[in-house]
Amino acid sequence: MKFVAQRVLCAKLTVNGEPVSEIGRGLVVYFGVKNGDGEKQAEKCAEKIANLRVFEDEAGKMNLSVKDVGGEVLFVSQFTLYGDARKGNRPSFTEAERPQRAEPLYAYAAECLRAQNVPVKTGVFGADMQIRQVNDGPVTILFEI
Repeated sequence: MKFVAQRVLCAKLTVNGEPVSEIGRGLVVYFGVKNGDGEKQAEKCAEKIANLRVFEDEAGKMNLSVKDVGGEVLFVSQFTLYGDARKGNRPSFTEAERPQRAEPLYAYAAECLRAQNVPVKTGVFGADMQIRQVNDGPVTILFEI
């Protein structure tokens, strides 16, 4: 599994112009499932996201997690994280898990994150989503299991 976490002041996700999810201060997390991934990887990702110290403390050091600052997570499935463009200009997505297996793992990871006492809003799996976000910093972290 792979995720990209971006620290934001706010974010809003729409599908076909209709609002689906919106958060204030927190993280927008783009989440990809690789062939063969399972629940253990989803659990580890959720734990990492919940405890990732990317928010500043009173001394200005990135020492606080989204839980510590009372933030939220917008959790978005994104198979294109496994796009491979090393050969040619058109990415190959052969490493991305099939939707039938990826969707339940995405949902499971979101539930694991909620179990970490983090408010989680989600996107719509497989939909063409539009996301507006105000990055804070910017701070962007890439993690892969």
